[in-house]
Amino acid sequence: MPSRRAVFLDRDGVINRDSPDFIKTPEEMILFPGAPQAIARLDAAGFAVIVVSNQSGLARGLITPQSLEAMHRKLQRAVEEAGGRLTGIYFCPHLPDAGCACRKPKTGMLEQAAREHGIALSESYMAGDKPDDIACGRAAGCRTILILSGQTRRYDPARFAAPPDLICPDLPAAAEQILRESEGAPGCLRADNA
Repeated sequence: MPSRRAVFLDRDGVINRDSPDFIKTPEEMILFPGAPQAIARLDAAGFAVIVVSNQSGLARGLITPQSLEAMHRKLQRAVEEAGGRLTGIYFCPHLPDAGCACRKPKTGMLEQAAREHGIALSESYMAGDKPDDIACGRAAGCRTILILSGQTRRYDPARFAAPPDLICPDLPAAAEQILRESEGAPGCLRADNA
């Protein structure tokens, strides 16, 4: 029976700055202050921390596989320097209309990670900055956190088919909330109070 808890994180807009032109190189991937440390805190608390990211720039020919791999190495190094580690990085390389099972809001990446790492999705979190992230987490049975540091800067219920369970300004605040909840304490704003 899977028993490990995880925190699934969208990448662009949550861990690093997003760009309408895609993040194409390691130099363009600027990590948010405190993001590696937040991941390290979650890792130290026993959570599997897993990045799940739509990367259609690959299918569009804007990002090379080598560049994406270099970005992932940069992120892993930053987390290791902060004293933590990422359990895994999963990405969907397909175009939005490809019909794949891995592109969020579909749950393929979370389900694959759950199988490979013994994760109980119902005891896990999905944190992201877009409606598709929240829909993905909800469909997978995770607790969902909307992070307001990327494409969504203010919660508008009309944009979300399902409301997030929690809303936090950034990843460090979300990590703090997850750690507080694991100890039974309240934290960030709940979507029904937004």
